[in-house]
Amino acid sequence: MRSLIVIPTYNERENIGGLLDDVLRFAPTTDVLVIDDNSPDGTGQLLDELHARIPQVNVLHRPGKMGLGTAYVRGFQYAIENGYELVFEMDADYSHDPRYLPDFFKMAEQSDLVIGSRYIKGGGTPNWSALRKFISGGGNTFARAMLGIPTHDCTGGFRCYRTAALRTLRLDLIRAQGYAFQVEMAYIFWKRGYRVREVPIIFVDRRVGKSKMSRRIFLEAFTWVVRTRFAGDVVVSTPVPVAPRPFPGQTPERTGEGAASSTGW
Repeated sequence: MRSLIVIPTYNERENIGGLLDDVLRFAPTTDVLVIDDNSPDGTGQLLDELHARIPQVNVLHRPGKMGLGTAYVRGFQYAIENGYELVFEMDADYSHDPRYLPDFFKMAEQSDLVIGSRYIKGGGTPNWSALRKFISGGGNTFARAMLGIPTHDCTGGFRCYRTAALRTLRLDLIRAQGYAFQVEMAYIFWKRGYRVREVPIIFVDRRVGKSKMSRRIFLEAFTWVVRTRFAGDVVVSTPVPVAPRPFPGQTPERTGEGAASSTGW
């Protein structure tokens, strides 16, 4: 199956080169789309250099920070428009280890959404503080209880979607960012009756750089869950016609320079 791995970046110059090497080592036939939000550390310029050397690596530059959710939605649209059958979400900070990619591909053969889970047997967060484990575990328990969703890791951002399922969603109506985006997508797929499965992963903190987790991101996820619980469904399951588009380097968006990586709840 043709696959695309979408990696949003913002100030990931120290990580992205090594990560892309590892991604293509474990998934040598996949393509990669890196969406950079005008990183001031020069991530975008480095990506252009990598694209020149590695044709599988494509770059989409956006003019500024536009949010994780919009980056992934754009990546989904690109995957649909260009005929990919699978599209991945993946962080740029090495918290999502590329060595798990073969497990995702295997499970995707019988799934519509595969989530890398920290909260099933074999998964974990070994170097997290007790407070972060409490916040993450509590957040997932809260989301599952409020929404009735059986997924153990609702907020995890290492995922693989089948584009045939994404085609049935009004992606343009999705407004959530950060953790709320991940919960919303898992909730939508479960509500639509799609096959959602989890594969265990060990999630570690970023190797270098600063975490992008914030109080605003946490509060957005909390309020999204509460609002959805009492206001009802959020995205209409209606097919959206699409037309093929050229690679990002040939689109108007390419005129921008340089999306923030998620960190996992």
